[in-house]
Amino acid sequence: MLKKLFVPVFFMILFFFAEAISAQTIYFCEGVDDDGYPITESSTFYINKSGGGYLYFLTRMPYDIGCYEISYDIYKVDKYGKETYSTTIYQDVEPSWDWFWKQVTFYEKGTYNIYLYDEDSYLLASATLYIKYN
Repeated sequence: MLKKLFVPVFFMILFFFAEAISAQTIYFCEGVDDDGYPITESSTFYINKSGGGYLYFLTRMPYDIGCYEISYDIYKVDKYGKETYSTTIYQDVEPSWDWFWKQVTFYEKGTYNIYLYDEDSYLLASATLYIKYN
């Protein structure tokens, strides 16, 4: 009897944690609507070789951010999966915000891992972005 009860409870707990982890999401998109949802979301974007191109990093949280500054650490990933630090972008936010966006320009093709941190260096979310030339 205990074993029959354990399996459904285990999966409920697993589902709860999976939802909590996936609820903090970085979206890559061409724009953001007035309600904070991505316009033309994708993980792959095309830029011009000569001038680069921009896209938006949109983050949606299941709760208020609770701080005044966040940062995006950007790492370029080589064909072997090794990350090389590229840059950090800082953004001012309001503690009551549960979504926010930042326009970011890329000049080089490649695979990039993006890590989002709050002002206490707590990792909030991460995602992978692919930049290709037109």
